[in-house]
Amino acid sequence: SALPEKKMIFKGLTVNKEDINKLMLTPQIHYPLPGGSALVTFEDVKVAQRIIEAREHTVELSFWEELEEHDRCRMRVQAVPVEILVPSALEVRLTRSSRSILVSDLPSLGISNEALLDKLELFFSKKKNGGSEVESSEFLDDSGQVLLTFAQDGVIEPLIEKRHIQILIGKGKYEVKISPCMSGDITNLQLQPSCCPRTVLILGIPDVLSEESMRDALEIHFQRASNGGGEVDAVAYVPAGRTALAVFVEDTG
Repeated sequence: SALPEKKMIFKGLTVNKEDINKLMLTPQIHYPLPGGSALVTFEDVKVAQRIIEAREHTVELSFWEELEEHDRCRMRVQAVPVEILVPSALEVRLTRSSRSILVSDLPSLGISNEALLDKLELFFSKKKNGGSEVESSEFLDDSGQVLLTFAQDGVIEPLIEKRHIQILIGKGKYEVKISPCMSGDITNLQLQPSCCPRTVLILGIPDVLSEESMRDALEIHFQRASNGGGEVDAVAYVPAGRTALAVFVEDTG
């Protein structure tokens, strides 16, 4: 009540209170594919459902209209849903490292990652810069940050408190951001079964064509409306005698 009135304009970004500590996950499901199988992804969910409901499909392997009926080659395959397990609940225990920091907002110097790591190690190993002996350094490609680990405890706290620090590289000064390094351990993970709505698993494919020709044959068959199909987004085929690993991500379309 003793403070004078002052008009203020808030120009920040508002968020919901319940979203402040929310952990956002982007699932990546690894799905093993046996030999003699294929994944066909359609644009329309209804098309995929029709293909699964039909179950048995006869795929034409000869594409020339002038062939006689007895010269045509066909194969019978089965269409089944792609059933995967997706996370329904996740608990993570976060632990703050006592010797490691994350260095971000790194300058673009036109040098290799290894050279940049050497320069950062040299800078942060000096006591006059608030550092100490650097035990290891690692460039994190997925985030563009550098993970620095010191050989002794008690070094990172003053650096983290500064949040930003000017580093000297060559003849230039650059400001970088210092953040604590957090590691997470999964303490509870619950999974629930789910079916991919637009992708169908095709089984029982014989090894009678080259990989490219078989992929073309499957795409031609399943995109024809007369076969109950529709527009195909992608086809992944695994020949007999081989295996593959498909990666499923969240369908944002």
